[in-house]
Amino acid sequence: MPKKKTVVLLSTALVAVAGLGLAAATFSRNDDNVLRVANQKGQVKAMMLASDALEGAPYTVEWSEFPAAQPLLEAVGGGAADLGLAADAPFIFAYQSGSPVKAIAVQAPANQAREALAILVKAGSPVRGAQDLAGESVATTRGSIGHHLLLQALERANIPADKVRVTFLPPGDAKAAFDSGAIDAWATWTPYTNVAIKEGARAVVDAKDYGLPLYIDIANEDSIEPKRALLADFLKREAKAVAWARLHPDQFAQVLSKETGLPLDIARASFERSNRVARPIDDGIVAHEQAITARFQKAGLINSPRDVRLAFDGSFDGRKE
Repeated sequence: MPKKKTVVLLSTALVAVAGLGLAAATFSRNDDNVLRVANQKGQVKAMMLASDALEGAPYTVEWSEFPAAQPLLEAVGGGAADLGLAADAPFIFAYQSGSPVKAIAVQAPANQAREALAILVKAGSPVRGAQDLAGESVATTRGSIGHHLLLQALERANIPADKVRVTFLPPGDAKAAFDSGAIDAWATWTPYTNVAIKEGARAVVDAKDYGLPLYIDIANEDSIEPKRALLADFLKREAKAVAWARLHPDQFAQVLSKETGLPLDIARASFERSNRVARPIDDGIVAHEQAITARFQKAGLINSPRDVRLAFDGSFDGRKE
């Protein structure tokens, strides 16, 4: 069996989208001994490295890194990557935008940790809850879990979505706007929530009260058959890596800190707030994504929704941790 080799391809928030054309031209989908995995920084790659889960893999893994789900999904949908992990809302938003992607595995939160996903305000803000967001400016990433949480919170508070001034920004720019006071609130996720709360922000809406998001392994639909064996093997290794991280949180936090540059305490808190376990793709998962689709559609973000059932490929559900 050939020895495993992992190639790391780095990208930044500024070049992630611009680099997709180069990535697509450099790597051929027909190379069935290479699996191109798009990674949101601090996610799958960190777990794989910490657990050494790729040891002995009979194929090469080429990583590309992205700061958020949106550019990651553009990479997968555009054919620059075969596989990537993203949350439920950005996945279905990309699918409903016509992206040729399919969900092949699902992970659910292992515990209902607080402030893994939240709407944050500064300590001195008069905003105390969703009912106070009308007329305020909120930054988030379009189609993200933060965006979806905002829509959920407004819906529950009976506030029309257009009564809030939403500014769509990538996480780095949103943090700068939040820190400078250019926006009133920020709908974001770990580790950004961890850092902001440590710096004095407070959560006025917490996803724990609305249902934490699912996380989905997403493949380019044209990669599924040519790379089925690689994808199936990678999913099994990923499940083992996640199980290892649950049993070795401190060791994982050390690798996560090194990979992301986060302080060790923030890395540890980030893991506690995003600990996940595998879930089968079933009717409940499909219904969950149908509800997200309906919420985006009500907000005028989706015009002609595709059949959500066709967004899933359950043929990989035989993997075990």
